[in-house]
Amino acid sequence: MSDRPATRLQQLFEGHRLTPTQRRIAHCMVRRAADVPFLSSVELAELAGVSQPSVTRFAVALGFDGYPALRKHLRDLEAAEPAATGGPDNTFQQAVEAEIENLRYLADLLADPGAVQRAGELLAGSRPLPVLGLRAAAAQAHGFAYFAAKVHPDVRLLDEGGTMLGDRIDSAVRAGASVLLCFALPRHPREVVEALEHARGAGLTVVTVADSAFAPVARVSDLLLPAAVGTGLAFDTACAPMLLGRALLEAMCDHLPEAQSRLEAFDATAAERGLFVE
Repeated sequence: MSDRPATRLQQLFEGHRLTPTQRRIAHCMVRRAADVPFLSSVELAELAGVSQPSVTRFAVALGFDGYPALRKHLRDLEAAEPAATGGPDNTFQQAVEAEIENLRYLADLLADPGAVQRAGELLAGSRPLPVLGLRAAAAQAHGFAYFAAKVHPDVRLLDEGGTMLGDRIDSAVRAGASVLLCFALPRHPREVVEALEHARGAGLTVVTVADSAFAPVARVSDLLLPAAVGTGLAFDTACAPMLLGRALLEAMCDHLPEAQSRLEAFDATAAERGLFVE
């Protein structure tokens, strides 16, 4: 693993059994990794939406005497890093550089492809395969479902909330679904958490792509695959979650013997219909 701020924080949190409130603090710290060494406990509590004593208890749970000791540890790590030179000059360049860092972190995680391969096997075996993504994550779910439908016999996109969402999950279960794939990005809608609770209660295994292993959806996911988002612009950027979704498609294809023949059949049909200009 590298020594980038978000990576260091993830490593610091690994192996600790955190309460839901502590997961919320951890999630906030990962998202604000560059700022955390300079935040007071009160400032961190406000950002995470928790009480200041909760931040103190969180630091103790990680093995520190209190939050000041945790912050000193993070500052020491920051000071030990070589100073960056020739950095980006403007906000847009900084956003691109941040996304490059997110992709490098994803590459570090994929050095062990076991979790993605396991997820691909689960997705391939679910007939039908419901794919959930609301609000900011709707585009990720739509992109995955679009390509997955070319190789999987029955993909059901769930990109609209409301009272019908539970009905559509139940319908997929009745049709034989065993797994639900969820894309969950900030800000995390309460409706997504509730939908995943409903899905698990209905007997589905939940595989989730989220921006952090400490995201609110973690507690209602059976297999969570993290891919960080960029936060430097007015609206988050999600290159890493998109790429992780494509990696899941590849892993799913590995467990679908008919995938190649389905793609070849689509190409033949597309040529006959003149779908593409190239």
